[in-house]
Amino acid sequence: MPKRRREDYERGLPGYHDPLAGYGGAPYARSALTLRLWLAGSGLVFCGVAAALVFLSLPELAWLGWVLVVLAVIAAVDLAWVAHRKRRGEPG
Repeated sequence: MPKRRREDYERGLPGYHDPLAGYGGAPYARSALTLRLWLAGSGLVFCGVAAALVFLSLPELAWLGWVLVVLAVIAAVDLAWVAHRKRRGEPG
């Protein structure tokens, strides 16, 4: 196995997250970072708007609003992490 350079790690190693990488001649799995970026962004917008609507129109369901706020925060963290990975140069 050739020695890896820093650039190899910055781009992402092939099959790093795939426990069966290359098994039986199968190609390495590639992460769909752009799709994940769009899904996290749309989840953030949906949960944010839905939480605002719940808090404004249905105060008796405030717990649902807080659940949506938590999901929006999770989507924001995922969005930031995926953007960091794409900025780093990982394919996908």
